[in-house]
Amino acid sequence: MSDYLKNGYLTLEDISPPDMERLEKGPVAVIECVQEIPCNPCSDSCHRGAITMKTSINDRPDIDYKLCNGCGICVANCPGLAIFLIDQSYSETEALVGLPYEFLPLPEAGEKVMLLSRQGEVCGEGVVQKVRNTRAMDRTPIVFISMRKDLAMTVRFFRR
Repeated sequence: MSDYLKNGYLTLEDISPPDMERLEKGPVAVIECVQEIPCNPCSDSCHRGAITMKTSINDRPDIDYKLCNGCGICVANCPGLAIFLIDQSYSETEALVGLPYEFLPLPEAGEKVMLLSRQGEVCGEGVVQKVRNTRAMDRTPIVFISMRKDLAMTVRFFRR
């Protein structure tokens, strides 16, 4: 049994994140879907063909980081809220992380938030930079939060 099934959270070893070279080129989707269940909205919504299913709808999605441009459509269309956008090129000292968010009221640009790790532990502070909520996003807004670069692969939610 994998540790995430015992612990209730993923570690970086459970996923296949992009290498630092790709992370520093601009926004990219990071898929943290580890369950083999019948689901493929991420691959169906990716207009660039960056996300594919190996052989069946029950497979975990694969992502070609060279094809991904970080548009975020997959983030909004993932029913499991298991895809995030990471942009290490945001500034010299900060990364921008896009998180799916399905609560109301939506946070506002400029709002300071407490950053939470996969384990739900507070790991720093961030600032909401924007909230993208378009019709194409299937009613799942993406909240973009700036944070220290070293937190980008750790933070997966926030507390207001």
